[in-house]
Amino acid sequence: MPKWVESFSEYVPAQQEEYPEVSVVMPCLNEAETLAACIEKAQRAFHDHGIRGEVVIADNGSSDGSQAIAQRLGARVISVQPKGYGSALMGGIAAAKGIYIVMGDADGSYDFSHIPLFLEKLRQGHDLVMGNRFKGGIAPNAMPRLHKYVGNPVLTQIGRVFFNAPCGDFHCGLRGFSKVAYERMGLRTTGMEFATEMVVKATLLGMCISEAPTTLSVDGRSRPPHLRTWRDGWRHLRFMLLYSPRWLFLYPGLLLMLGGALAVLSLLTRPRSLGGIVLDVDTLLYAAMAVLVGFQAVAFATFTKIFAISVGILPEDPRLNRLFRFINLEIGLATGGVLMAFGLGATVYAVRVWGRHDFGILDPAQMLRIVIPAALSLTLGFQVILSSFFLSVLGLRRK
Repeated sequence: MPKWVESFSEYVPAQQEEYPEVSVVMPCLNEAETLAACIEKAQRAFHDHGIRGEVVIADNGSSDGSQAIAQRLGARVISVQPKGYGSALMGGIAAAKGIYIVMGDADGSYDFSHIPLFLEKLRQGHDLVMGNRFKGGIAPNAMPRLHKYVGNPVLTQIGRVFFNAPCGDFHCGLRGFSKVAYERMGLRTTGMEFATEMVVKATLLGMCISEAPTTLSVDGRSRPPHLRTWRDGWRHLRFMLLYSPRWLFLYPGLLLMLGGALAVLSLLTRPRSLGGIVLDVDTLLYAAMAVLVGFQAVAFATFTKIFAISVGILPEDPRLNRLFRFINLEIGLATGGVLMAFGLGATVYAVRVWGRHDFGILDPAQMLRIVIPAALSLTLGFQVILSSFFLSVLGLRRK
């Protein structure tokens, strides 16, 4: 053991009787090859900068002696039974005693000598300090080309668009945050998407987020990494979609409703020619279907948002609260009733036209221009009424 580590290990236990300022939490699953170097780097940063800190190893079931290595170097080892990257970190963070937390992988790719950069911003009052590997530097072969030029940039840009998150590297594993901010986030995911959830929740809660440039080195392990490109990439994307009802349901739904309604109005009286293609009642039918599907998507966006707020997944949305001052059960029932009345009236008119032809064969193109809007209005009105009742139930739950 290096002399500076020996002297530091004599200094740490006395200080750990008090609460340390910072806890460095490393998830660990068979990291014997690189764990010691990571711990020593963190401890040297404490020593060189006079930081009162601790290293917490959140062990997720290692079978290669990682626990003994950590204990020999004076780190605290916390055994976390539930499997998963997020589970390990949640267990380690829960056991951490520091005012601030710096988390990072124990595979040798992150430079724990950068801890002071994160701590400086945390001391200034930032709630979450994200590492940015693209600003600090990525060593050759440290990040697969697919991750470097497609995966990380695309997912980061999606996160910035969906949530307006001020991060240039959404998935950097080296990051710092205050324990108070972490508890406010109420993170729940147990897998790799834990890292995404942290940024999303911090952004939605209006926390102060900043960045610190950091580097990425080649993974020091001889075995393959735990990360699986396509599986974990999809999990991150899926999480962002589920946490953004606007982009998953609302915007596509509004687009479908608007496009479908314009097409219905355009084809209501006669066929239309578009670049030599004639659009007639067949297109009218699909346009009506687009309106219905679009409305369902918009309703799902509203249901999802309210449910997520009621169970604490998403924070309160003042805009939604203001909207529901004007839109209530009675307004929904009235709107649905008007739509159904229109649909019923159009249906009666269609039957009367049929009757004038002795209930015989009619021109399909002519009749479908009456029947399709009638069926659309009846169905849409019924959906509005059911959605209004369901929104009222969700509102009762919130109250």
